[in-house]
Amino acid sequence: MGAMAQQVCVVLSTAEREQLAAIVADRNRPRKHVERAGIVLASADRHSAQQVAQRIGVSRPTVWRWQQRFAESGIEGLLRDKTRKPGKAPIAAETTARMVALTCTAPPHQATHWTGRAMAKAIGISVGSVQRVWRAHKLQPHRLRTFKRSRDPSFAAKLTDIVGLYLDPPAHAVVLSIDEKSQIQALDRTQPGLPINPGRCQTMTHDYKRHGTTTLFAALSVLDGTVIGRCMQRHRHIEFIRFLNTVERQVSAGKLIHVVLDNYATHKHPKSLPSRRRGCWPGWRVIRVGPSISRRPRLPGSTLSRTSFPR
Repeated sequence: MGAMAQQVCVVLSTAEREQLAAIVADRNRPRKHVERAGIVLASADRHSAQQVAQRIGVSRPTVWRWQQRFAESGIEGLLRDKTRKPGKAPIAAETTARMVALTCTAPPHQATHWTGRAMAKAIGISVGSVQRVWRAHKLQPHRLRTFKRSRDPSFAAKLTDIVGLYLDPPAHAVVLSIDEKSQIQALDRTQPGLPINPGRCQTMTHDYKRHGTTTLFAALSVLDGTVIGRCMQRHRHIEFIRFLNTVERQVSAGKLIHVVLDNYATHKHPKSLPSRRRGCWPGWRVIRVGPSISRRPRLPGSTLSRTSFPR
């Protein structure tokens, strides 16, 4: 290339020099076109390849390449790049089909899902090629969508009831979602740590000591997002009833309380709120994930005769 390039003598006509100068002066031209035109103009002024390279800010092989291109194709050759063959042959359709089919099968070695490296090793291609094929076919082996099908025969009615409460809470009422978190470990570090200081991060011991467990009862107000919470040592129906009394004391008098509960054993105790024997507490309306829904008004003399809520 160097010997051949040294034999190229760039000679420009007046029209070619004006056209190349216009390319160099055009601020909207691509940078590569400006560099190529500048190389040819500097070469036509009988500068050496080293001087042209330093002036334009390119390498000597680049100068030789565009001198040769101008000698072969003129100015049009400077404004277009030669077509090149792809660096790697495209993946065969049979390989892509085999990869897609293999992705939909169980992975080897008791793995949870196919990974890019495992698939690349099994097919014999690169990890990037595997990712491109997966992206083109919208395959995501690392993702998992879970589902749960309820066996409650009244699930549809309860779903409509709960969604109606969440989206359109009734007037003169409070909608609460009650749940609890049991066996919360009260942990503490064996020694107090030091606070953060310039040049030193905060410290903390690696071991801890236990202070027993506690249970958190919480009631979330759907309307404004406030939470009524209380921690207790045990998790029986006695503590649950005690928490319900706390909730009732914090709710304004004259309002119905709509409660959404799960099917936990503490909630189904005969003395608890959603009792099958006693119905519901006065002023409470319960929707529980179970075989029945109890309804009873809070105010004496008022009734709820259908599933819709009082407005």
